[in-house]
Amino acid sequence: MASDLRRKEQLPELTARIVGTYSQLTEISHLGHCPLPNYKVVIDAIEDLKEIIYPGYRRREGLHAGNVTYHVGDLIDGLHDKLTTQIGRALRHDAGMSHDCGNDGDDYEALGQAKAIQFLESLPEIREALALDVEAAHAGDPAVKTLDEIIFCYPGLEAVTIYRLANVLLRLEVPLIPRMMTEWAHSKTGIDIHPGATIGPHFFIDHGTGVVIGETCEIGANVKLYQGVTLGALSFATDGNGNLVRGQKRHPTIEDNVVIYANATVLGGNTVIGHNSVIGSSVWLTRSVQPNTTVVLEKPKLRIRGESEPAHAEVNFQI
Repeated sequence: MASDLRRKEQLPELTARIVGTYSQLTEISHLGHCPLPNYKVVIDAIEDLKEIIYPGYRRREGLHAGNVTYHVGDLIDGLHDKLTTQIGRALRHDAGMSHDCGNDGDDYEALGQAKAIQFLESLPEIREALALDVEAAHAGDPAVKTLDEIIFCYPGLEAVTIYRLANVLLRLEVPLIPRMMTEWAHSKTGIDIHPGATIGPHFFIDHGTGVVIGETCEIGANVKLYQGVTLGALSFATDGNGNLVRGQKRHPTIEDNVVIYANATVLGGNTVIGHNSVIGSSVWLTRSVQPNTTVVLEKPKLRIRGESEPAHAEVNFQI
């Protein structure tokens, strides 16, 4: 049955009703003349950065000593322009100028350029950190055959790569863009790492889906997490008006050489997991653990009912 074109006559009225809400719900409308950071351009920049960090593994093939300098130089030049513009927009927005492009005395384009260059200068150190993360994955997963497999395939490395880039931008006091980056990684990998978290070297997330690492979490060296681990806040303090108190440490500290198994939850800004500890699957922790400690749930029992088994046969289940 063909559509009734006469019903399209109601669309102008619907359009007017929708547009009418823009002036009423201004908190979810951006109608100023100053553009916000462009989501597509930020993601394009991430892809360019991964091309630099892992040359030969992404879009460009056939790289060698004779052409890699030209290729990277071209990427760096493009990233300078993209990041200068996008960081400038983010800084203008953070200064409260997003709806009014009048001159408040600050040159946001120049500020954006300065921070873009500082960020690009950090790429050699970011590569060094990520090389250790690749080694951690190789050392921590007997299923992996080569380092190439990790770089091509592992969602944990993808999420950590974008986190390490975003964390540098956040430390350079670039607003908005770091969170855009890590939430994009979250949507791709199922791994949610806040760019404000502090994560030490040789870090590995195995499998990864459902991992959450909060903003004020501090993670030491040689730490390994499995899928479903939450390093979160125990509660949210509020002021006398009921507003959330921000800027406090809300997430746990994980010291060096800790392993946390699947679906464990560790909560609270005062919670410290001591070095060389192991936290078992499905454990719920809201208090600190001394170094060299293993924490597991008591052994549960698996009950199986079938034709050849008594109705209440019990079988021990080993965690």
